[in-house]
Amino acid sequence: MIYLRRDSSETKRKILTVCVRLFLEQGYKNTTVSQIVDEAGVARGSYLNLFPTKDRILLELTETMFGGQFGVARSIADSKLPPVYAYAVETAIQLTLTELNENLREIYIEAYSLPDTSEYIYLHTTAELKQIFGENFPDDTESDFYEMEIGTAGLMRSYMARKCDIHFPLERKLSRFLTAAMRVYRVPEEEQAKVLAFIQSLDIEAIATEVMYKLFAMLEMKYDFKLSKESKGKQRKGEETI
Repeated sequence: MIYLRRDSSETKRKILTVCVRLFLEQGYKNTTVSQIVDEAGVARGSYLNLFPTKDRILLELTETMFGGQFGVARSIADSKLPPVYAYAVETAIQLTLTELNENLREIYIEAYSLPDTSEYIYLHTTAELKQIFGENFPDDTESDFYEMEIGTAGLMRSYMARKCDIHFPLERKLSRFLTAAMRVYRVPEEEQAKVLAFIQSLDIEAIATEVMYKLFAMLEMKYDFKLSKESKGKQRKGEETI
C-alpha cells in the first residue's frame, strides 16, 4: 500500500505539472486530456482515477492563485486606510491581470464559471468581505455575505470577459466595477470617490504585471516546470488601449 500511495502521488505531481504549464501556455480549453496524459507519460485510467474531470485540476490551480491575493492587496494599500481600499486594490489587480495575459483571462473566467471553482472563490472571499464590510451590515451573517459575493463575483466575471479597447479602457472598467461593487456593500458615495481616486493614483498595470510574474514564478516552483518567454509576455494585441 505504501508503494501504491507513492505511485499515486508521483502520478498526480506529473499530471499537475503538465496541466498548469499547458493551461498557462496554450489555454484551459485548448488543453485536451489526450495531450495531458501523453506529456505526463501516465495511463489515461490513472489520470481519470485522480482527476475525473479537467475542472478538478483547475480547482487546484484556483486555490493556489487565490490563496494570497488579499495579502498582496493589503501590502499595497496603506494599512492606515480603511479596509475597502485593500478590496479595491485586490479586485483591480484581478481585472488588470486578465488584460495582460489572455490565458490568465480564460483561467479566471473558467474559475468564476465552473461549480467547484466558483464555490471555492465564494467561500474564500466571504470571510474577507465580512471583515472588510461588516460594519456596514452589523446584523448580517456570513451567509448574507456569501449571497452578496455570488452577485459581485458575477459582476467580476462579466467585466473580465469584456476585453478593454479604445472605447472601454482599463481605467473605465475598474471604475465601473468598483462603483457597482461598493454600492452593493454600502460604501458611502464620498468614500467611493476617494477609493476610486486612490486606485487611479496607482500604476495598476505595473503592479499587476509584477504580481503576474510573481505568480508565474510561484507556480513554476510549486509544480516544477518552466514557462516559455512567450507565455509570460503580454498576449493581448493593442495592449496600449487598456
